[in-house]
Amino acid sequence: MKHPPRTGARLRAGAVPYVFLTPAMALFAAFFAVPIGYTLYLGTRGTKVSGLGLGKGSRHEVSVGFDNYQATLTDHEFWAGWLRVLGYGVVVLTVMLGLAVLFALLLDSAHARLKRVSRIAIFLPYAVPGVVASLLWGFLYLPSLSPIHSVLHLFGVQVDLFDPDVVMFSMANIAVWGGTGFNMLVLYTHLRSISPEYYEAARLDGASEFQIATRIKLPMLVPSLILTTVFSIIATSQVFTEPMTLRPISNTISSTWSPLMMVFTEAFKNLDLYSAAATSIVIAAISLVLSFGFLRVVRKRAFSEES
Repeated sequence: MKHPPRTGARLRAGAVPYVFLTPAMALFAAFFAVPIGYTLYLGTRGTKVSGLGLGKGSRHEVSVGFDNYQATLTDHEFWAGWLRVLGYGVVVLTVMLGLAVLFALLLDSAHARLKRVSRIAIFLPYAVPGVVASLLWGFLYLPSLSPIHSVLHLFGVQVDLFDPDVVMFSMANIAVWGGTGFNMLVLYTHLRSISPEYYEAARLDGASEFQIATRIKLPMLVPSLILTTVFSIIATSQVFTEPMTLRPISNTISSTWSPLMMVFTEAFKNLDLYSAAATSIVIAAISLVLSFGFLRVVRKRAFSEES
């Protein structure tokens, strides 16, 4: 007859999972929780200047409560930047995810050829660092260097790709060029995991490849499409590389074009780390709201779940 394990043995066995989780929890605390907590703290601080602000001890840190957060939320330029990012995001998400779905369906087609070469060609731009890609496209946008302008002139079209009304689309093109391959790979991997029996049954019923793609593959892509959309929302709401890299080339992009550029300007040009910390927290909160808002809408409409 076996005796039940002692209490000490049960406790040791129950502690084993937490031992394995300890490194991950320590890294999470050190590189995620603590920085966020410190940023929240910095957002409630400010600098008090005594006298003329000269000499040792004339400037010292004080608590300002939520004044920095209030200043950010009432800053017109901050919300103007969000409007620009919103327009940029609509263009990027629509075109990038649309192309990703199209390429994934084409590569998964029974009649597709050179699939391996095509996958590499579509994915390759994603391997190019964002700064390098922005510089490459920035020089391609310059009228004196760009073959794009030469081709447009052949058709009688003259357009300045750095024009204030066009520059947003120029930046969106860089994001689409770099991000389509990654999203395509996620969607294509999902398609490859679907059992081919569904397609064989559809073909036996007389369905064409187009009908299989639109009525079988596309609905099954919804979970992966939701995932890529959430990632894309987070990425586009924090756009920084493209406008920051193109700014020295063009004089039509302000230092506060996007909210993250505003954080950079406050922290490293105005040397106001406290205001920059508060602004970054607000940006993170808005990105979180947008992501969870999208998931909530999708859960109710795509999956017909009750809230």
